[in-house]
Amino acid sequence: MNAKTPNVGIVIVSHSPLVAKGTADMVRQMVGDSVPLAWSGGNSRGELGTDAGGILKAIDEAWSEAGVAVFVDLGGAETNSEMAIEMLGSPRSQKVSICNAPVVEGAVIAAAEASGGASLAKVVATAEELSP
Repeated sequence: MNAKTPNVGIVIVSHSPLVAKGTADMVRQMVGDSVPLAWSGGNSRGELGTDAGGILKAIDEAWSEAGVAVFVDLGGAETNSEMAIEMLGSPRSQKVSICNAPVVEGAVIAAAEASGGASLAKVVATAEELSP
């Protein structure tokens, strides 16, 4: 848990561990440590895929009472992210949103918005403006 910042947390979920980690590295370089950040990539065996347990762990790592914005690459990542959010239970699950936005661009824009202290709703809305 990250108690150092009241800012919205960011979670990146990709079928590829390299894509998830690389996107997180890019976000961290752009916004520094002002935003709680975590990633989950690949399935439980480290192969292409996603894992609800790994996503839940990433949400815990990036947890903020201000909320957590989750970025996913493909449909399976969204399904497993929804499962992970359900596993959080209430009231925490109400503070997590899956963003309908491109993973890399969305996460960078969202983190920049979050670093300024924006609300979860504002962080999500800003990222989703990137969607066609």
